[in-house]
Amino acid sequence: MLKFIPIKASAGIIGFESPAAEYTQLNLDLDQLLIDHPSATYIGIAEGKSMMGDGIFSGDLLIVDRAQNIKDQDVVVANLNGVFVCKKIDKVQRCLLSSGQNLEPYFLREGDEFQIEGVVTRSIRLHRPFTKHL
Repeated sequence: MLKFIPIKASAGIIGFESPAAEYTQLNLDLDQLLIDHPSATYIGIAEGKSMMGDGIFSGDLLIVDRAQNIKDQDVVVANLNGVFVCKKIDKVQRCLLSSGQNLEPYFLREGDEFQIEGVVTRSIRLHRPFTKHL
């Protein structure tokens, strides 16, 4: 179990009492904190730069929940013609959006094989590479 301290980490605080002086410790693990539907959730790894505008960088971990209702403009992982993609879904215009500059939307066409694999509910940036093999 990890200890969760519900304070925001700030840099440069001086001259104040420790912000952790009155903290509350809760016993929980990262699964409880980050995953809403454990049996319907998987973790993927982002690749590429097309979603950097949404704060998703190459190498980030993506927590993907298959049990979420898909809302317009959600970031999703989808299977598009046999390739897994991470994009925003525009349900009104039936297209996939990248957040990178100068990247055109992909409008779904008849004949495309398309299936949403889940909603990206959280992403986690790794500040050091994994030392374990996945």
